[in-house]
Amino acid sequence: MSLKIYFAGSIRGGRQDVELYHSIIAMLKPFGKILTEFVGDKEISFEYNGVSVDKSIHDHDMEMLKECHCVIAETTQPSLGVGYELGRAVAMNKPILCLFRPKSDKVLSAMIRGAHNGSSFIVIDYEKISEVKDNINTFLENVQQQVSKT
Repeated sequence: MSLKIYFAGSIRGGRQDVELYHSIIAMLKPFGKILTEFVGDKEISFEYNGVSVDKSIHDHDMEMLKECHCVIAETTQPSLGVGYELGRAVAMNKPILCLFRPKSDKVLSAMIRGAHNGSSFIVIDYEKISEVKDNINTFLENVQQQVSKT
Protein backbone atom coordinates (compact mmCIF):
# COMPACT_ATOMS: atom_id res chain seq x y z
CA MET A 1 0.00 0.00 0.00
CA SER A 2 1.37 3.36 -1.03
CA LEU A 3 0.88 5.99 1.67
CA LYS A 4 0.01 9.66 1.27
CA ILE A 5 2.34 11.46 3.65
CA TYR A 6 2.04 15.07 4.82
CA PHE A 7 5.46 16.44 5.76
CA ALA A 8 5.48 19.64 7.81
CA GLY A 9 8.43 21.97 8.33
CA SER A 10 8.93 25.68 8.77
CA ILE A 11 8.54 27.89 5.71
CA ARG A 12 7.77 31.46 6.83
CA GLY A 13 9.08 30.75 10.34
CA GLY A 14 12.60 30.27 8.94
CA ARG A 15 14.26 28.09 6.32
CA GLN A 16 17.40 27.20 8.31
CA ASP A 17 16.55 23.48 8.12
CA VAL A 18 15.53 23.20 4.45
CA GLU A 19 18.45 20.82 3.70
CA LEU A 20 17.32 18.63 6.58
CA TYR A 21 13.72 18.67 5.31
CA HIS A 22 14.99 17.59 1.90
CA SER A 23 16.83 14.64 3.50
CA ILE A 24 13.82 13.57 5.55
CA ILE A 25 11.55 13.73 2.51
CA ALA A 26 14.00 11.43 0.67
CA MET A 27 13.60 8.91 3.52
CA LEU A 28 9.81 9.07 3.22
CA LYS A 29 9.56 8.55 -0.55
CA PRO A 30 9.90 4.73 -0.54
CA PHE A 31 6.65 4.60 1.46
CA GLY A 32 4.52 6.59 -0.95
CA LYS A 33 3.61 10.06 -2.14
CA ILE A 34 4.82 13.10 -0.21
CA LEU A 35 1.93 15.54 -0.62
CA THR A 36 4.01 18.47 0.63
CA GLU A 37 7.33 17.77 -1.04
CA PHE A 38 7.68 21.51 -1.70
CA VAL A 39 8.60 22.02 1.98
CA GLY A 40 12.04 20.60 1.13
CA ASP A 41 12.43 22.80 -1.95
CA LYS A 42 15.39 25.13 -1.46
CA GLU A 43 14.01 27.60 -4.01
CA ILE A 44 10.51 28.03 -2.57
CA SER A 45 9.38 31.62 -2.16
CA PHE A 46 7.74 32.46 1.15
CA GLU A 47 7.19 36.16 0.79
CA TYR A 48 3.87 37.59 1.87
CA ASN A 49 1.69 37.86 -1.22
CA GLY A 50 -1.62 39.00 0.23
CA VAL A 51 -4.68 37.60 1.95
CA SER A 52 -6.15 35.88 -1.12
CA VAL A 53 -2.92 33.94 -1.73
CA ASP A 54 -2.67 33.04 1.96
CA LYS A 55 -6.27 31.74 1.93
CA SER A 56 -5.47 29.66 -1.13
CA ILE A 57 -2.37 28.20 0.58
CA HIS A 58 -4.37 27.44 3.74
CA ASP A 59 -7.23 25.78 1.88
CA HIS A 60 -4.90 23.73 -0.33
CA ASP A 61 -2.83 22.56 2.64
CA MET A 62 -5.98 21.62 4.58
CA GLU A 63 -7.18 19.53 1.62
CA MET A 64 -3.82 17.71 1.57
CA LEU A 65 -4.03 17.21 5.32
CA LYS A 66 -7.49 15.64 4.96
CA GLU A 67 -6.19 13.39 2.16
CA CYS A 68 -3.04 12.14 3.91
CA HIS A 69 -2.67 8.92 5.88
CA CYS A 70 -0.21 10.47 8.37
CA VAL A 71 1.82 13.54 9.28
CA ILE A 72 5.55 13.76 9.89
CA ALA A 73 6.84 17.09 11.16
CA GLU A 74 10.32 18.40 11.81
CA THR A 75 9.61 20.74 14.72
CA THR A 76 13.01 22.14 15.70
CA GLN A 77 12.50 25.47 13.90
CA PRO A 78 9.49 27.05 15.63
CA SER A 79 6.61 27.64 13.23
CA LEU A 80 3.06 28.78 13.89
CA GLY A 81 2.03 27.05 10.66
CA VAL A 82 3.45 23.68 11.69
CA GLY A 83 1.79 23.98 15.11
CA TYR A 84 -1.52 24.77 13.41
CA GLU A 85 -1.13 21.83 11.03
CA LEU A 86 -0.39 19.49 13.94
CA GLY A 87 -3.46 20.69 15.84
CA ARG A 88 -5.66 20.17 12.81
CA ALA A 89 -4.11 16.72 12.23
CA VAL A 90 -4.91 15.74 15.83
CA ALA A 91 -8.52 16.85 15.29
CA MET A 92 -8.62 14.66 12.15
CA ASN A 93 -7.21 11.64 14.06
CA LYS A 94 -4.13 11.44 11.83
CA PRO A 95 -1.11 9.51 13.15
CA ILE A 96 1.66 12.03 13.85
CA LEU A 97 5.44 11.73 14.18
CA CYS A 98 7.32 14.83 15.36
CA LEU A 99 11.08 15.09 15.09
CA PHE A 100 13.08 17.49 17.29
CA ARG A 101 16.78 18.22 17.86
CA PRO A 102 17.18 19.06 21.59
CA LYS A 103 20.82 20.12 21.12
CA SER A 104 19.63 23.08 19.04
CA ASP A 105 19.23 26.43 20.75
CA LYS A 106 15.46 25.85 20.68
CA VAL A 107 13.02 24.33 23.17
CA LEU A 108 10.11 22.26 21.91
CA SER A 109 6.70 23.63 22.82
CA ALA A 110 5.05 21.92 25.78
CA MET A 111 1.92 21.64 23.62
CA ILE A 112 3.84 19.41 21.20
CA ARG A 113 5.95 17.44 23.67
CA GLY A 114 2.97 17.10 26.01
CA ALA A 115 0.84 15.59 23.23
CA HIS A 116 3.19 12.57 22.96
CA ASN A 117 1.23 9.44 23.77
CA GLY A 118 3.51 6.79 22.27
CA SER A 119 1.03 5.66 19.63
CA SER A 120 -0.95 8.22 17.62
CA PHE A 121 1.28 11.21 18.52
CA ILE A 122 4.98 10.43 18.81
CA VAL A 123 7.82 12.84 19.55
CA ILE A 124 11.36 11.68 18.76
CA ASP A 125 14.44 13.59 19.90
CA TYR A 126 17.54 13.21 17.76
CA GLU A 127 20.92 14.78 17.04
CA LYS A 128 21.73 13.51 13.55
CA ILE A 129 19.35 12.70 10.73
CA SER A 130 20.75 9.17 10.51
CA GLU A 131 19.28 8.51 13.97
CA VAL A 132 15.67 8.95 12.84
CA LYS A 133 15.56 6.59 9.86
CA ASP A 134 14.58 3.53 11.93
CA ASN A 135 11.94 5.56 13.82
CA ILE A 136 10.49 6.87 10.56
CA ASN A 137 10.43 3.37 9.05
CA THR A 138 8.72 1.85 12.11
CA PHE A 139 6.15 4.67 12.23
CA LEU A 140 5.32 4.37 8.52
CA GLU A 141 5.16 0.56 8.64
CA ASN A 142 2.63 0.88 11.49
CA VAL A 143 0.61 3.40 9.49
CA GLN A 144 0.66 1.05 6.49
CA GLN A 145 -0.70 -1.76 8.67
CA GLN A 146 -3.48 0.47 9.98
CA VAL A 147 -4.42 1.67 6.50
CA SER A 148 -4.49 -1.86 5.10
CA LYS A 149 -6.97 -2.88 7.84
CA THR A 150 -9.48 -0.27 6.69
